[in-house]
Amino acid sequence: MDSGYRKENVAVDKRVREAGLRPTRQRIALADLLFAKGDRHLSAEELHEEAIAAGVPVSLATVYNALHQFTQAGLLRILAVEGSKTYFDTNTSDHHHFYIEGENRIFDIESGPVTVSNLPAPPEGMEIANVDIVVRLRPKRCD
Repeated sequence: MDSGYRKENVAVDKRVREAGLRPTRQRIALADLLFAKGDRHLSAEELHEEAIAAGVPVSLATVYNALHQFTQAGLLRILAVEGSKTYFDTNTSDHHHFYIEGENRIFDIESGPVTVSNLPAPPEGMEIANVDIVVRLRPKRCD
């Protein structure tokens, strides 16, 4: 094992610990896959495929559990896009997304802030935590 891998593994271990999670072997392996490639959007199935390809023996149920634990710990942001299709975003800052229909591809909206007006007042005792905007795209239709 090279020293670069050990340094990355220690950094992921620390990140998981600082989020209040126990750094199990599977959590560390999944976190390493999630965060090693920068900001990205993945479904549980996609992460499971990456884990299997990387030689990480993990069930799909374990991947789902870890992703939800990472989300609750603030390491990920969950995006419900298409019915039962859920993506997990490694960029937890406030931002919005484009979604390409038919390709099941999602990516960040890079240009300036999106303004949302006329939001309803939240019920008593509640506050708005976040507003997620997903702009759905498709190829232009010829007229």
